[in-house]
Amino acid sequence: MNTSVPFADLNLQYQSIRPAIDAAIDEVIRTSAFIRGPFVETFEREFAAATGSAQCVSCANGTDSLYIAMRALGIKPGDEVIAPAHSWISTTETITQAGGCVVFCDTDADSFTIDPDRIESLITPRTVGIIPVHLYGQPAEMDRIMAIAGKHKLWVLEDCAQAHLARYRGRLVGSFGVAASYSFYPGKNLGAMGDAGALTTNDSGLAEQMAMIARHGGLRKGDHQIEGINSRLDGLQAAILSVKLPHLAEWTRRRQAIAAEYDRRLAGVAGVSVPQVAAGREHVYHLYVLRHERRDALACFLAERGIQTVVNYPVALPFLPAYSRLGHVTADFPNAHSNQSRILSLPIFPEMTEEQIAVVVGAIEQFSS
Repeated sequence: MNTSVPFADLNLQYQSIRPAIDAAIDEVIRTSAFIRGPFVETFEREFAAATGSAQCVSCANGTDSLYIAMRALGIKPGDEVIAPAHSWISTTETITQAGGCVVFCDTDADSFTIDPDRIESLITPRTVGIIPVHLYGQPAEMDRIMAIAGKHKLWVLEDCAQAHLARYRGRLVGSFGVAASYSFYPGKNLGAMGDAGALTTNDSGLAEQMAMIARHGGLRKGDHQIEGINSRLDGLQAAILSVKLPHLAEWTRRRQAIAAEYDRRLAGVAGVSVPQVAAGREHVYHLYVLRHERRDALACFLAERGIQTVVNYPVALPFLPAYSRLGHVTADFPNAHSNQSRILSLPIFPEMTEEQIAVVVGAIEQFSS
C-alpha cells in the first residue's frame, strides 16, 4: 500500500472539475480572449461579489497587487509602512519598490499575525500605513488594528493572499482596510493554473487608479494618464478562476474539517503544539502550521516516510540578507524569531483522504513516542 502523502495535490483538484476547466480553456482559445476581455471582466465581478466588495481590480499576481495598491495610495520616498516580521517577502519588498520604507512589527506568539500591542510604538510622523497579513489563513486582529490606524490617520492594506473567505468576528477579511490584496498562485485556496492576483476595494476612485497603474497608466489603449506597469490578468486564468470560485466555500469547509481532525488527533501528542485560533476568527487553513521543538528532525522523519512538509517561513523577514541594512537583532522580534525554528506545515488540501490524515498523524505519534 502506498502511504506517501503529498503536501498538496493540484492535479487531483483539476480532475474533480476537469470538464468545466477544459471547456473554459477551449472557449478562451476559441474567442482569442487572451488579455483582458470578457472572461477577466466576468471574474472581476464574481470575485467582488464573493468578497463583499464594490470593486475588484485584477492583475498578474499577488505581489503586483500589493505594489499597485501602494502606488495608488500615493506612497512617497521616506514614507514608512508597518508590516509583520514573519510573512512572505512580497508583503515588504513591495513597500520598498513603491518607494516606501519597511518598518517591521513582531507577530503574536500563537496566531502568527501582526501583534497590535507593538504597532503603536512603531508609529512616527513618517508612518502612512499598516499592512496586516492574514497569515496561513487566520485573520489578524482587525478591530484593534483599525482603531490604531484611525487614531493616527493611517491607511490599512490587508494582505489576504492566504485567507480567501476568512472572517474576523463574522466579517470577511478584505472588508476592513481601504483595499485588500489577493493571490491566486496555484497552491492558494483559490488558485489559478499560473500566476494571477487581484485587489478589492469599496473606493471607486482608488479602484480606477489601481486599474490604470496595472494597465500601463490608462484604462483605454493608447490613453496613458500616468506611467503604470504591465500587470494584467490573462483570459485563461480568469476563466479557470471563474470555474473554481463556486467551489471555494466547500473546499474551505473541507480544509477546516481536516484541520479539526488534525487538532483532535494531535492533541496531547508530546512536543506538538497545534495551531491556535484566536477568539472571533474563522481560520481557512491555507496552511496547517504546528510547532515542535525538534522541527527539523520531525520534518526529516516524515520525509523518510513519504510525507511532504514545508516550512513557511524558515527565516523571519528582518533576519534575511535582504534586510540586513536595517540592522535588526533577534531580540527585536522575539516571537517571530522563536517561531521560525519551530513551525512546520503539514499536508492539507480539500481532496485529502481520511487514510492520508491517519498516516500523517501516525507518523508524528511514532516520532514523539
